[in-house]
Amino acid sequence: MKRNYFLSSLLLMAVAPFKTFSKIPSLFGRPTKGIKIARGEGRIHGHIQTRGRLPGVVDVKVSGSDTEGSFAVFEQTVLAKGASVPLHFHPAQDEMFYVLEGSYRFKVGDELFELQAGDSVFLPRKIPHAWMLLSEKGTTHVLVQPAGELENFFVKMKAIDHVPTPEEVAKISAESGMTVVGPPLKLE
Repeated sequence: MKRNYFLSSLLLMAVAPFKTFSKIPSLFGRPTKGIKIARGEGRIHGHIQTRGRLPGVVDVKVSGSDTEGSFAVFEQTVLAKGASVPLHFHPAQDEMFYVLEGSYRFKVGDELFELQAGDSVFLPRKIPHAWMLLSEKGTTHVLVQPAGELENFFVKMKAIDHVPTPEEVAKISAESGMTVVGPPLKLE
């Protein structure tokens, strides 16, 4: 019995230094101080202008590069009543939206939710979802965990110099870890 304990202890002692060294990137890659980002400011990439069916601005508040991919936070302002994203899902990310201003309709799986300022909604990974702005203007905070490639999606969309076609949106979505499975929501 003591021999098994001794051998286990030796194995642990042999592995422990490697476990410690495996954390070195975490010690140096993440911020060591808090980061304040004012409302309406984009800390990374400046204001990301969005066009087409979703005119507005996306500001990166906390980048996936800040958290080694653990999560990202965006502030998204939409400037057109009825603006909507296509029905899509994220195979590896959960999302949470917190409404700062305006009103929205969210479709999550088979459920519909109406949200006002102060409300939030959780969108589990692998579940198709879409949302639509019901007011003239709206702003949300979006938390994505893990960060994935959503930040790159917004950067790629900003680089397009025309209103993107549904095919272009689907292609950039796929390159950014999302799968489009249906059309945007429509005002009734």
